[in-house]
Amino acid sequence: QVQLVESGGGLVQTGGSLRLSCRASDGISGYTMAWFRQAPGKEREFVAATRWTNGNLYYADSVKGRFTISRNNAENTMALQMVSLRAEDTALYYCAVGRPILSTLRLSSAYTAWGQGTQVTVSA
Repeated sequence: QVQLVESGGGLVQTGGSLRLSCRASDGISGYTMAWFRQAPGKEREFVAATRWTNGNLYYADSVKGRFTISRNNAENTMALQMVSLRAEDTALYYCAVGRPILSTLRLSSAYTAWGQGTQVTVSA
């Protein structure tokens, strides 16, 4: 079972930037890697993903154009660069890996390993 550790969260003002990182304990070859987030009182939601099979990047509409996902397979790491942050981006951000088919890529149930999360708070 792959172990995942996130880092890089923090407190930032509206319009600011943060870069989240996720480190895997084992090789991520063949895995889709993704970021999800969960705000208090809300369900966990998909943010972004990168597939091993084709290298394509996928984003939630709410973050498209502001967030950029990337991965380094040699170092077993993934990152999420976030710019133009908004108050509604405040959430606990999770790193996840799995082997979802394309139609389930945005579903949290399709991922088999999760990190503990890193908090992102955007103040007005």
